[in-house]
Amino acid sequence: MSGNSRLIIAVIGGSQCNADEARMAEKVGRGLAKRGAVVVCGGLSGVMEAACRGAQAEGGLTIGILPGDSRHSANPYVQLPIVTGMGYARNVIVVKSAQAVIAIGGSYGTLSEIAHALQSGIPVIGLNTWSCAREESPDKLVIPATDPEDAVNKAISLAIG
Repeated sequence: MSGNSRLIIAVIGGSQCNADEARMAEKVGRGLAKRGAVVVCGGLSGVMEAACRGAQAEGGLTIGILPGDSRHSANPYVQLPIVTGMGYARNVIVVKSAQAVIAIGGSYGTLSEIAHALQSGIPVIGLNTWSCAREESPDKLVIPATDPEDAVNKAISLAIG
């Protein structure tokens, strides 16, 4: 497969996460790698590290879009660190590089990534993450997944569309 035809799926979530979110992220990373998808993330700890660890364990490719000025800030499972020096502005690059996004847990940085993806028409699948509502009515923009396997299946299905 050429570089332009490989699926790239973003896995987003907090740099601090609980054990359940880390477990889900690692399973998502494994599942994406088994299906041949490249994992792109923010490159730091927490959900990002767990997803990269899972993908690398299955021989997958991992890309980290780093907020700072040093490639050494990447978690040890990022194979291709991309240094931006852009702080949270790098969130746009993370999601715009992907054909679908899987959000696991997360704080406001994750919420901003979800918003950028949705604004760009990139599907977002959610595991224990933010949901969107307007005037008390859920808009169902973030597609819920029941477990990591369901998240991977939905992301790949929507990415190849």
